[in-house]
Amino acid sequence: MGFTDILTQMITLVVIVIAGFVASKFRLMGADFDKHLSSFIIKFTCPCLIAASAMGDVMPQRDMILTLLGVGFATYAFLLVIASALPLLFVKDKQIRGFYSFMLMFSNVGFMGYPIVASIYGQESVFYASILNIPNTVFVFIFGVYFIMGDGGKIKFDWSVLYCPAMVACYIAIAIVAFNISDIPSYISTPTKLIGSITVPGSMMLIGSSMAHMKRRLILGSARTYIMTFLHLIVTPLALFMLWNLIGINRQINLINALLIAMPVASFGTMFCLSFGKDETHVVQGTVVSTALSIISIPVVVTIMSML
Repeated sequence: MGFTDILTQMITLVVIVIAGFVASKFRLMGADFDKHLSSFIIKFTCPCLIAASAMGDVMPQRDMILTLLGVGFATYAFLLVIASALPLLFVKDKQIRGFYSFMLMFSNVGFMGYPIVASIYGQESVFYASILNIPNTVFVFIFGVYFIMGDGGKIKFDWSVLYCPAMVACYIAIAIVAFNISDIPSYISTPTKLIGSITVPGSMMLIGSSMAHMKRRLILGSARTYIMTFLHLIVTPLALFMLWNLIGINRQINLINALLIAMPVASFGTMFCLSFGKDETHVVQGTVVSTALSIISIPVVVTIMSML
């Protein structure tokens, strides 16, 4: 897929974001509606998208499952080192340094990663993305919370995340592939795929709706925001891609893994700040700026990877 094709896919998604923005301005979305739609996507349509990724005409390769998990955990171990070290260079305030570590390390896989991976690399790629996201889930609830909490935080893990709807759907998809269950009835697979397809437009419209209520000062950000965004969207995914490429990791896995890393800052950061009573300004700025700039950065990253 060339740069023009990828850019077309991104423009299509941007148009849907704009539709969400307009809908919110006309009070067709917003507040309670967005809250319920967000919960519906996270707990219902996104799990269906993940499960449906193993129900296509082309069955994902089951011998890749362990490789995917290995690449995923190795990726986040690498990101942990990078996220701990790089903010020391451009964030002097220790009180907010953890916020930038979080933003460097964690990407918006659930809301944007799955839809964009499906748009660029096909529906079956969501299966690989969902397995690669297992380490992300583990790390974000251990080190992500630690980064947001700062010096007073303790490294701990909430085991309940391992059986949330998206993770359960991932286990189902893994079981389907591992046991080569190819004869799933159409009255199960077809509705699952249709419900899962709501995830792409729904998540993009939610982003547009949330941006409609952002204050301009939050959208603009600071110099540190743009340094972090450049490192997060361009430098880190390409560095990881070249590293795994040098080692000899399967190209398809490497492409999908790097694309997931190249997604905007994870929305979990804002939710953690609100939950723990932290000022969410820096994280919101990083989330909004990285989301806006990803429109250009994602086609650039995918095109560069295709040439390497």
